[in-house]
Amino acid sequence: MKTRTAPSLRQQLHALFTGAAVLALIATALAPVLGHAQAQAPSSQSAGGPVSLPVAPQADVATSPVRQPATEAAPVRVEGGSNTIANQIKDAMNGGDATGKQLNIIIDQNSSSGGMAPGTQPPKNPGAAPQGSKPTTSAQTRKAEQQGQARLAQSSNPRNAPGIVIRAKPLPAPKPKTPPEPELPEHWSYEGLGGPQNWHKLKPEYAMCGKGKMQSPIAIRDDDTLKGPAEPLLFTYKPSKGTVTDTGHGIEVKVYNTDNVLSVRNTKYRLLQFHFHAPAEETINGQRFPLGAHFVHKNDMGQLAVVTVLFETGEPNALVERVWTHMPLGPSDSVRLPPDLVDINDILPKDQRYYSYFGSLTTPPCTEGVLWLVLKQPVQISPEQLYMYNQLYSKTARPLQPRNSRTIRDAITLTGAMPAN
Repeated sequence: MKTRTAPSLRQQLHALFTGAAVLALIATALAPVLGHAQAQAPSSQSAGGPVSLPVAPQADVATSPVRQPATEAAPVRVEGGSNTIANQIKDAMNGGDATGKQLNIIIDQNSSSGGMAPGTQPPKNPGAAPQGSKPTTSAQTRKAEQQGQARLAQSSNPRNAPGIVIRAKPLPAPKPKTPPEPELPEHWSYEGLGGPQNWHKLKPEYAMCGKGKMQSPIAIRDDDTLKGPAEPLLFTYKPSKGTVTDTGHGIEVKVYNTDNVLSVRNTKYRLLQFHFHAPAEETINGQRFPLGAHFVHKNDMGQLAVVTVLFETGEPNALVERVWTHMPLGPSDSVRLPPDLVDINDILPKDQRYYSYFGSLTTPPCTEGVLWLVLKQPVQISPEQLYMYNQLYSKTARPLQPRNSRTIRDAITLTGAMPAN
């Protein structure tokens, strides 16, 4: 017995199901049928004839001589996964007389209807014998063959060719590749990849900037503070020498006189340096001031206390004028100040009531456990002084951090004084 198969069948099925495993399933399903046909088909052309497996969209669709059916049975429309298709093809071919079966496979990757008009039935196998039909005479066989050939000739569109329609579902679109994270800079900054949102990623020692629960700055509101009397802040500041440095993040003044002392909570803190932020980092009742100064102190146990002085535009400030006069020329540049030029008393407000809370440094490594003392009354700075600073640094404020249920003391009155030792 001679069996003819269109040369592109394997290629189409492979493209459709994307894997040799599915081809093996279909081959397994068809093998018993073809073997059964070879065992029963006589050698004479008139007795049974060859079995043809035409495949659309090939132009030379062959029709095998078959027995005349009483009624034509519609084939199975096949859709689904590879295992489902293989099983349904096997069932369709095993029913009835195998020598009276003809298989046309139409592969349609674009249409959910397999190339048929909506609402129409799947095409029928031409001349397919129904299950349980008896062999017919050679004349009837030839007539059925002629009718089958006529029907196939009318199927000019391969999608309308008779047989089993296999709808190919399009392969899922590949998942977009996640672009690699950009390389972070080595040094922190206030903008770009080195900005506050990435400080905790830059170095392991900066981890607290991301995971800390007592970070600064925060928003302070009078209606959400612990109001009451508080001890006064005792400042013992003397004229000192120092150095003005452009750190690349702002202007910092290092103070060398160790006699500059802040006394609070029965503890003495010595002044190390003060620096500026534009705008001020803290907000008071929703207001953000154009400039802020942080005076950093440390006690003998290594604990830090930071006093915040807020600026508003108005009259020139004497201490700011002296510092600005010796402004460095660029990052990492430092200028030594004349002796006794730095007198912190020239910058403190007369009303020294304050807010206090525990927070952190506002720059990496964002160390926590810092005692913050924010003076309520702002001091004045001239528009010209503010403009000069903003020409160098105008966006050097860390974003506000979550309060996380911290207590904020609001010193309504100052009561008593700690004796100086």
